[in-house]
Order: sequence, then C-alpha cells, then structure tokens
Amino acid sequence: MADELKLEEFSRIAQQIEAEVARVIVGQNEVVRSVIICILAGRHALLEGVPGLGKTMLIRTLAEALDLKFARIQFTPDLMPSDITGTDIMEETEEGRRVFRFHEGPVFANLVLADEINRATPKTQSALLEAMQEKTVTVANRSYKLEPPFFVLATQNPLEMEGTYPLPEAQLDRFMFKVNVTFPKMEELVNIVERTTGADIAQPNKVADGKQVISMGKLALSTPVASHLSEYVARLIVSTHPEDASAPDMVRQYVRYGSSPRGAQALIIGAKVHALLEGRFNVSFEDIEAVAAPALRHRLLLNFEGLAEGINTDAIIKDVIQAVRKQPA
Repeated sequence: MADELKLEEFSRIAQQIEAEVARVIVGQNEVVRSVIICILAGRHALLEGVPGLGKTMLIRTLAEALDLKFARIQFTPDLMPSDITGTDIMEETEEGRRVFRFHEGPVFANLVLADEINRATPKTQSALLEAMQEKTVTVANRSYKLEPPFFVLATQNPLEMEGTYPLPEAQLDRFMFKVNVTFPKMEELVNIVERTTGADIAQPNKVADGKQVISMGKLALSTPVASHLSEYVARLIVSTHPEDASAPDMVRQYVRYGSSPRGAQALIIGAKVHALLEGRFNVSFEDIEAVAAPALRHRLLLNFEGLAEGINTDAIIKDVIQAVRKQPA
C-alpha cells in the first residue's frame, strides 16, 4: 500500500511538471519526456538540435518548475576550466593578512546548462567530467562536493561544425540520454508564434523542489525489474557489437564499436522512470524500447562505411531490437 501511495505522489508531481512545461514549450513531447526522465533519474542529458528550437528555454523552464538553482554556461573557444569550476582568489582579511579563498564557479548549481558544449576546447570540456561522474570539483588539490541534486543538461548544434570540438566518446558516455530536438510541425509553429510574440509570455509555476526530485529518483531506483528484462537489456547491448555472433547484419556492416555497459544502465534506469511516469510500478519490454533510442544513439560508433553512407544510429537500434526479439529466450 505504501508503494501505491508513493507511486500516486510520483505520478501527480510528474504530471504537474509536464503540465507546467507545456504552458511554455509547444509540442516536443518526446524531448520533454526524455529530459524529465534524466532529471528524475539523477543523470545528465545531451540535447542536439539547430538554434532556435527552444532547448535553452526548456531547460530554464524545468529549473523554474522544480525550484532548482540554475546556472547557464555559454561555451566558447576561449572559455577556461576555471570559468566553470571556480578558482582561488587572494583576499585581504580584517587583520591585514592575505589568504586564498575559493570562489565557486557556475558548476555549483543544481541544474547546469552547458550551452553549445562542443564550442569549447577539450581541456575545458573535461572540466565537467569530474563533476558529472563524481559530483565533486577539484581545484588546487582540494575537492569540493556538489550539493544534490546535480544535473548537466548540455546542448550542441549538429550543423555548424566550424570552430567546434566534437565531444570524445568518453564524455558522450557520461550522458544518460542524447535527445534529438527536431523542427516543429506547422501547427506547433503557429502556436509558438502566437505564444511568444504577444505582451504576455507564460511563466511556469513551482510544482516541486530538489528534495522531492531526489525522493522521486530514489523511488525510481527501487522499482523492481524482472530478471528476463535484465537479460533482454544485456542481449540488446551485446548485439550492438559487430564482433558478437548475435549482431544483426546492419551492425556488422556499419558499426565500429557498440554500446558500453553504461548503455545497459541507462536502459534499465530510464525504463524504471518511464514505467512510473506511465503510472506503473513494474517495468515492461515497452518501457525499455521506449528509451532505447536516446539511451544508445550516442553510444554506437559508426565505421567509415556507416559515416560515408550517412547511416542513422536510430535505424540500427530499431534493427537490433527486432533481431533480439526473434532470438530464443
């Protein structure tokens, strides 16, 4: 009975979050759902799309609806690691002594927007790695703990490649989901214009706080997953590797290296949150397949032939799912 009460509370808050986001963001339901899953799971997300599709507005809206401390970092080629983490600054005390004091950078927030993350140099990009993985920041041999909850939501433009530094695979793997933000439909575009060109622009109401987000994440992690579903996820991950006997033809032909074990973790955790958002306390095959594309699309490395032919990793993921379904249990 306690689980049912917790589940009802989870569903109520999640519905309120989605409703508040819908007051500001038009359409993009899959994008909004994927980002909310990452936040409730306590993980990070990478949003990819051309400028002007509302990626920054979505993240800012979520921060306001969840009453989280928000920080936006605009990544540029001249951005330094200390601009993100903070630095020691010499100050003079009332007694006249000079001491070093640590001044926190923008990464010391609950929700950090890393805008156009691929515009910064690899050295600066790597400044986020420790924060994303360990939830700590190390400056001058001293470590500082980041207050929970902590999420990095990064954006990048897939078209403009001049003056950019593509994220290395090791850093891409830290993002639970890679979310593709697509161009709105005509009806949605009309709605966007009507909402954003008038005198009154909708503002989200606060519907939760950091403690509730953490509690919702704990409930999600405690959601049971049947052993045959864990085996299904394992078979999916193994089948993305071209050298494995279970790999379908599309993987053998176009993939250089398949998903890491973090892909399996992203599938399981994402499926748990997805099930709760659907009002269920048990994970199904549908939940796993619903999060398969955002969880795996950035974890499949294409070979030269795949890149030359412009193969979409989402098509490979669909092929893997169909192949694994046909495998004997």
